[in-house]
Amino acid sequence: MFVLANLIPKIPFGPWVDSGVDWLTKHLSGLFDAIQNGGNVVMDTMTNALTGIPTWLFIIGLTIFTALMFGKKWGFPLFTFIGLIIVENQDLWSNMMNTFTLVLMASLISVIIGVPLGIWMAKNDVVNKIVQPILDFMQTMPAFVYLIPAVAFFGIGVVPGVFASVIFALPPTVRMANLGIRQVPTDLVEAADSFGSTGTQKLFKIELPLAKKTIFSGINQTLMLALSMVVVASMIGAPGLGRGVLAAVQDADIGKGFVNGIALVILAIIIDRLTQKMNETPNQKTDQQSEHSKYHWKTWTAIVVALAMIGSGVANAITSAKSQEETVKIATTPWDSEKASSTVLAQALRQHGYEVEMTSLDNSIMWQSIANGQADVSVSAWLPTTHKAQYNKYKSQIDMMGPNLKGATNGLTVPTYMTDVNSIEDLQDQAGKKITGIEPGAGISKMAKNTIKDYGLDQKGWKLSESSTGAMTVALGKAIKEKKPIIVTGWQPHWMFQKYDLKYLKDPKKTMGSSENIYTMSRKGMKEDKPDAYKAVDKFHWSKDDMSSVMLDMSNGKSAKQAANKWIKEHQSEVDAWFK
Repeated sequence: MFVLANLIPKIPFGPWVDSGVDWLTKHLSGLFDAIQNGGNVVMDTMTNALTGIPTWLFIIGLTIFTALMFGKKWGFPLFTFIGLIIVENQDLWSNMMNTFTLVLMASLISVIIGVPLGIWMAKNDVVNKIVQPILDFMQTMPAFVYLIPAVAFFGIGVVPGVFASVIFALPPTVRMANLGIRQVPTDLVEAADSFGSTGTQKLFKIELPLAKKTIFSGINQTLMLALSMVVVASMIGAPGLGRGVLAAVQDADIGKGFVNGIALVILAIIIDRLTQKMNETPNQKTDQQSEHSKYHWKTWTAIVVALAMIGSGVANAITSAKSQEETVKIATTPWDSEKASSTVLAQALRQHGYEVEMTSLDNSIMWQSIANGQADVSVSAWLPTTHKAQYNKYKSQIDMMGPNLKGATNGLTVPTYMTDVNSIEDLQDQAGKKITGIEPGAGISKMAKNTIKDYGLDQKGWKLSESSTGAMTVALGKAIKEKKPIIVTGWQPHWMFQKYDLKYLKDPKKTMGSSENIYTMSRKGMKEDKPDAYKAVDKFHWSKDDMSSVMLDMSNGKSAKQAANKWIKEHQSEVDAWFK
């Protein structure tokens, strides 16, 4: 069997897919741009309308809706009220509205596509046989894979997040619509045929009403799956609660992850219970008189509350539209050093009257977002070594400014108590032949892999264990506390060199690079359409000690904004000079 497999040439599935995506991106770029621009307008309008509703009015209004729907059962209305109060108390309201918009749009598109497709499958066995394997593929393919074409087609932001969520969440609606139509009793369909019903009459008066509960069950599953994609979509810049969860994972921050997770749970339960309630069959005990007396005031109450919420949301959305046009969009990476510099710049811009939107992205996607013009600026370009590949790929599409920090370094790092090793050449079997790294897309991770190969460590069984910056620092702190050997991918400036006694391993072959600078880069055209912000960003610079002090405050419990504001307050004249 294995011999036969070896005789067959390797099928180039990967290159075929790459070529197909490249072809689509090249020839349908106009369509993708139109979808992206239109989608951004729709999503921004929806989010602005939702966030424009006063929080107290939204909470009270939704509580009233749930009370009207659930009648004397006060458990769920009470949960809705308390749950939303908790979300607001944790300053996660805006993030929850962004998440709700993404879930709502992804689910709506899934229903618009899924229900007709499911009906078609139920009516046509050939279509059913073709679509079923496609649905299997969509459900079983890892969700992260959908991010790659999403970014290639639509760049970063909420639109590619919706695109990936639709692919992942669509199958349940299609399958349950198909199942619901097929489960309609045959004798009823035959009776309709015998009375001369048309296909449209059968569908809307017999099949869809009888299949409604099954179809709604599929829609409910689609909503839950779309909600589960929130964290994955945040990796490509989709806003919302997913960003908080992702940042908590990257920083190994249990508390932050729990808080954002609780907000997601509250939103999920509210959506789930409401859709289930909508799928219930009305109580048949009520007669016409009781129905008029009970439901008349409920209908008017719901209309008044809805009009109040919609009116306030639209009014506030219109007044906030101008500020969105002047927003400076900063792209950064999840590393502590870049979070520190980006937050300091963002807070300085806000202090001087600018609206700022900061998005944490994977390193490669960060460069692509600047090249595509979806982000204005980044202060996270490590050159000439760490980000050499990204620079060579995008240098003609970006405006590279000067360095904002000089003398940054990378290296394999160990605690000073590991006296048996001072150079990479000394490595034998320390730390279980494992180097603890950070994110797979980071430049330092690629350099560490090359180091293992160039020094022949791969032949001795050495491996790079990639995780996240937060996980790496947690592992380092735990090992130092227990006085155990550990080797990590380290860089300066970083707070770990201030908090712990560490040393770089000597690198005779310079595979981990030499001294580097961190550069500021912007999209093409920012200098012309945002000249004042461009000048300020271009003047932004600080020292390794400055960055390390901010990172140390962050590691000691301060939020990134608190640490940045503290540094700005201590260096106010220097910061003001950036804006002169």
